[in-house]
Amino acid sequence: MYEKIIKRLIDIIFSIFVFFILSPLIIIVSLLIKTYDGGKIIFRQKRVGKNEKVYDFLKFRSMPENTKNVPSTAVKELKVTPIGKFIRRTNLDEIPQFINVLKGEMSVIGPRPSLTSQIDVIELRRSKGVYKLLPGLTGLAQVNSFDGMTAEQKVSFDERYLKEISFLTDIKIVLKTFKYFLKKPPTY
Repeated sequence: MYEKIIKRLIDIIFSIFVFFILSPLIIIVSLLIKTYDGGKIIFRQKRVGKNEKVYDFLKFRSMPENTKNVPSTAVKELKVTPIGKFIRRTNLDEIPQFINVLKGEMSVIGPRPSLTSQIDVIELRRSKGVYKLLPGLTGLAQVNSFDGMTAEQKVSFDERYLKEISFLTDIKIVLKTFKYFLKKPPTY
């Protein structure tokens, strides 16, 4: 009941709340991105979702147009726009993912969606049944130093979340997410 009805309802209410509260900031960020180089405001990237369905993962664009797709661990090698540095450091680039949540492609809490090229993660998640879940904006792996982990460690946290999914688990992850972002060093 929680996972199918209550969690979805919380996702919708929370996403609408975020858009309402952050709408002035969304407009400002959109204008800054557009003013910088006239390119698209939203960056779309193919990601693997629930039941291995591939969907367009949305972010505010933080790099020049036509930048190649790479995993988050390789982003430091690419050029980031001046506004991109700010929105990445503050995680404002993630706000468009609430559209993915409203569309039912993602949840607020769940395993972070993998790139279609991350075959090792995809195969491990498939073998552990993790694709029964919607991917999330944040999850158990993210609050446990996601980017420094091996594929096996990430999927281990994803599998643990699959087994322990509950309202209380989600609240704990949200609280840890806020704590993590309050103390994390800036990333570009």
